[in-house]
Amino acid sequence: MGVITCTEKRITYERRNEITVVEPYGKDCLRVRFTKNGKVSDEKWTLLDPDSQDECVIESDGQIATMTNGHISVKVDVGNPWFGGYVTFFKDGKQILKNRFEGDYDMRAVHTGGDNYRIKMIFDANSGEHFYGLGQERENIFDRKGSTSDLCHYNTKSSFPVVYSSLGYGFFWNNPAPGRVETTRNHTMWVADSAYQADFLIYTGDTPAEVLNKYCHLTGFAPKFPEWAAGFWQSKLRYECQEEVLEAAHEYKRRGIPISAIVIDFFHWTEQGDWKFDPEYWPDPAGLCKELLDMGIQPVVSVWPTVNSKSENFQYMSDKNYLVRTETGLFNTFDFCGNNTFMDATNPDAAKFVWSKIKKNYVDLGFKNFWLDEAEPETHPQTYSNFKFFVGNGAQTAMLYPYYYSKMFYEGLKEAGEEDIILLTRAGYPGSQKFGALLWSGDIESTFENLTASVKTGLSMSMSGIPWWNSDIGGFYGGHIETDYFKELIVRWMQFGLFCPVMRIHGDRAHGPNYVERHPGVHCPSGDSNEIWCFGDENYPILKRLIEIREKMRPYIMKYMDIASKEGKPVMRPMFFDYYDDEICYELEDQYMFGEDILFAPITEQGVTKRKVYLPEGEWTDVNTGNTLTGKRWIEAEAPIDTFLAYVRAGADIISAFEK
Repeated sequence: MGVITCTEKRITYERRNEITVVEPYGKDCLRVRFTKNGKVSDEKWTLLDPDSQDECVIESDGQIATMTNGHISVKVDVGNPWFGGYVTFFKDGKQILKNRFEGDYDMRAVHTGGDNYRIKMIFDANSGEHFYGLGQERENIFDRKGSTSDLCHYNTKSSFPVVYSSLGYGFFWNNPAPGRVETTRNHTMWVADSAYQADFLIYTGDTPAEVLNKYCHLTGFAPKFPEWAAGFWQSKLRYECQEEVLEAAHEYKRRGIPISAIVIDFFHWTEQGDWKFDPEYWPDPAGLCKELLDMGIQPVVSVWPTVNSKSENFQYMSDKNYLVRTETGLFNTFDFCGNNTFMDATNPDAAKFVWSKIKKNYVDLGFKNFWLDEAEPETHPQTYSNFKFFVGNGAQTAMLYPYYYSKMFYEGLKEAGEEDIILLTRAGYPGSQKFGALLWSGDIESTFENLTASVKTGLSMSMSGIPWWNSDIGGFYGGHIETDYFKELIVRWMQFGLFCPVMRIHGDRAHGPNYVERHPGVHCPSGDSNEIWCFGDENYPILKRLIEIREKMRPYIMKYMDIASKEGKPVMRPMFFDYYDDEICYELEDQYMFGEDILFAPITEQGVTKRKVYLPEGEWTDVNTGNTLTGKRWIEAEAPIDTFLAYVRAGADIISAFEK
């Protein structure tokens, strides 16, 4: 049946081939580890040390042990001799989670080699429970109840193994192995495909804000948001030379359009892994940087972790084991414009070497804002067990890569004396937020379906502890700028971008009949134009006004970014975040709060000009009419193409930002 042993701060349950340890981890939080090895590991991965005192009380009669830590408690019962012990969790005495067994109990941990096992933890499903979080992927769902998800990273998908439950608790699966999670009607199941042990934390709070705050105490808070980043970002695939960047910047200034940043995308370099500008097309990058900064525009430059076999740094990095290696077969893990592998961001010496190149060839020239593309890293095929990182085999550690990639840049910039750090990155992991990671939804198609899904993606990231998020306004590829479809799409997406933490237009626009190659034969040529005056005369004043509104909203955005950094509350919030006592708000997936004072209801379907909006309790001012509406009811609102639907809490001074 097993043996329960209790000490002042630990319950240990042991039986043949199993050890389970339950401990407090700061106030209102419990950490559970389970292994088939001879002892549990103290490895924390990205988990921080607890920064608050627990309130641990343990009682045991030898058959049942209980631990209470503030508002959360656990009961460990030796249970059925055939299946092993039951572990049940309670919030203020009400059951929230209980483990269960499906089939032979030994199937919880199947040997995969060495000290590693395929581990799964299964819990009873709770009727009426909602789950939110799990990071981002291209799915049109926000409430994860009734769904399944692979735990892995790839372009358009960045997994965060953390959820918020509508029962008032958070769950963090502290394991960087690729795996799977099922939050279905018959059970909740977390799987690590190959790991030394199961490791998870459960924490509670009276409100969603309190629960998310505890998660940030476990993994880190975002730093102070750079004030310039609250404005409008201009980007495209790609500006092929420095003259083209300056032409776009000067045209925005000439037209009097507020612009905060302009992005220099990939293949501005000589070769993947050289980490420096190509002098043929970028003869004076320091001068370019200074001219942009003098105009009040921050340059953001793309850096990839890929290293081509032709790179001047490849052989040295290979000899020093600074590259992601393979257990068998050839070195290359990414066939894109040549044979490439990735620098091993988990190796501290490799990080120092690559950062020395970044500092010399970018930072010392004035560039301090970076776009960390390919940060998953994007490998083909994703045979995790074949990847060898400094921190271990990919089967056990692959999900850590984007965390260490952001860490390398953040710590390098800090050492260089920078304080306002923001890193536009395509993937993350719990804790990435403390390195200034601004995630985005990856290379999604330019469709209304993807616009619809992006609303859910942004909200999911907010509930995963990532307050800095954005999407490519207009979608990344497949957009034909001269078609009526795209002209409508870009307006609706820009309206959504207005109410995102960062407002950034980007995309690989399809070449239209008027496209002229600027540099015939250039490696990786650009897409079509992507500046706001290129989408038709009817659209231009609409898009310009949206950017002007964003400029007026910057103090409001900074207010809530400061709150995010201090308290963990995201700027982009699901409706239940502030209205957690309203059951309707838990089912709203296509409208949200932007800060505490603005309710935004996007139009995300082609040809649609009206929709239903739920106004929660209180009084709300329609930004289009100025009318005051009483809440806790549904309304139907009209939204022609030049109109977005937003409602401001009565009395909030942000209403002035929307005045024409």
